[in-house]
Amino acid sequence: MLVTDLPVHHKIIAKLENKNIAELTEIQEKTILPALQGKDIIASSKTGSGKTFAFLVPAINRLMSQKALSRQDPRALILAPTRELAKQVFIEAKTLCSGLNLSCSLIVGGENYNDQVKALRRNPHVIVGTAGRIADHLSDKSMFLNGLELLIFDEADRMLDLGFAPQLSMINGFANHRKRQTMMFSATLDNVELNHMTTKLTRSAVRVSVGDATAEHGDIEQACFFADNIEHKDNLLRHELSHRTFNQAIVFTATREDTDRLTALLNQDNLEAISLRGDLPQNKRAAIMSEFTRGQYSILVTTDLASRGLDLSKVGLVVNFDLPKNADEYIHRIGRTGRAGQKGEAFSLVGPRDWKSFEALKSHLQYALACDNHSELPARFSGFKVNKPSADKAKKSKNNRSSDGQSTHQKIKKRVDTMEGKDIGMAPIKRRPRAIESDDNDDE
Repeated sequence: MLVTDLPVHHKIIAKLENKNIAELTEIQEKTILPALQGKDIIASSKTGSGKTFAFLVPAINRLMSQKALSRQDPRALILAPTRELAKQVFIEAKTLCSGLNLSCSLIVGGENYNDQVKALRRNPHVIVGTAGRIADHLSDKSMFLNGLELLIFDEADRMLDLGFAPQLSMINGFANHRKRQTMMFSATLDNVELNHMTTKLTRSAVRVSVGDATAEHGDIEQACFFADNIEHKDNLLRHELSHRTFNQAIVFTATREDTDRLTALLNQDNLEAISLRGDLPQNKRAAIMSEFTRGQYSILVTTDLASRGLDLSKVGLVVNFDLPKNADEYIHRIGRTGRAGQKGEAFSLVGPRDWKSFEALKSHLQYALACDNHSELPARFSGFKVNKPSADKAKKSKNNRSSDGQSTHQKIKKRVDTMEGKDIGMAPIKRRPRAIESDDNDDE
């Protein structure tokens, strides 16, 4: 479906064309039309499929075509799991709203709270923020949602993973009225907590699922290499980054300490690396992401902080220095490349500590993912084998079972129902024997 075929305001179409968006992606085509009709949406698709514009286009069109419910309260609230993703969504929303007499504000943690209070007093039409900071403003009564028309959750599953369920319920309670439209977007809907949350937040929602997150991504070439230890991983990483051709790369690690250590190691090879850690101040994190996005650095070394939602078009390579514990996180990590039809590469280093995660990942994916030895830097480690029980142990276990299949060492006890009566019929009464009379009584 072409963008020009959308039944939206012509100024929105012009802005999409200015961003070289001529044709809708599958998730956009299946969600924008029902969203324009005011229906609640629950949608999932793989990363890089265009979910941001799938909710921004119908949201902005509604604000332009319908009268506001309140002059003071925000009309649309968009929640994101991380500050980085919220800032990226804010930039896209601000671009669409420019020239349309609609104002936007960014409300996230790590920024000056009083400045945010002043921004909220200017009554912005669209607010993009993180759940924790929005909940703080609601508690302090510096923000009200009585007239909210649109509540949008981006990467809803990630917000639940980060423990924001209480804040999401609180935000829903402050804007719980029948005229509100809710849209929830996620990379996967196979989440018990998420399904429970959708029943609370949405009404008769249209469910849209495009593709399977665990299916093979045709635009990403994946590989895994065995590694013996940290030193071996370091050598593999330096070798691959020195011999591969890529524009930009992201290296994911398990610990914050490794982000700085690997950054220093890669800079020794003049690979222009920069590290991103979760404990950095928000302004520092924003500056690092801005420098990397502008191409001032070739490699970003980070934790899972950058695994979700960020649209970094120049990233052609993703490296898992450490495999994530959660198999879904692997999908999000490699999804930083191969976006919008572009080709990308991803390789992972699998050591003894990663083997359990690798086995879980293989069972989670719908395609085969093999781990091989590196051609130039082979490893002695080749995985752990599962020990099968020996024939003698199996025979002994079989002999220990009785004919009915129960173990001879286990006695089955029948539970007695103390409340149940039992008729036992006529029972003879046993008399107590008389005491033997003494000799004195005999004489009488």
